[in-house]
Amino acid sequence: MTLVTVRYFAAAADAAGCEEERLELGEATVGALRELLAERYGEPMQRVLRNGSFLVDGTVRRDPATPIGAAVDLLPPFAGG
Repeated sequence: MTLVTVRYFAAAADAAGCEEERLELGEATVGALRELLAERYGEPMQRVLRNGSFLVDGTVRRDPATPIGAAVDLLPPFAGG
């Protein structure tokens, strides 16, 4: 198991009900985290995950196979960018 700190921003924080939490993942990848968050927070988080992205080591990642380390940020889609 890998312990990961997840920071949520804007709509992602609203969906999670918090701005940061620590989660245990069996597989430390973007895909595993995406599945856990969708299951844990339901439709509000699924809406964020559809077009949002993960910031891993300062780089935006959407590929489910991307490994993640001790911290990751979940960014909702931003308009105008």
